[in-house]
Amino acid sequence: MAESSEALVWRKSSACGTTSCLEVACGADGILVRDSDDPDGVRLRFGTADWRAFLAGLRTETLLPPS
Repeated sequence: MAESSEALVWRKSSACGTTSCLEVACGADGILVRDSDDPDGVRLRFGTADWRAFLAGLRTETLLPPS
């Protein structure tokens, strides 16, 4: 299901600089991610459970690359 940008509230991290940031929005059927430099470009869509698992991995540092 395509959603117009006007219907979505995009959020950017307060830690983000002036360029090369990702933005996220809650859509009707998941979480959308886009490049803030290309707001009309490609969007990634994640299911809610997948997004929660991703965030949990970041919080527990299990998504870090092997050292």
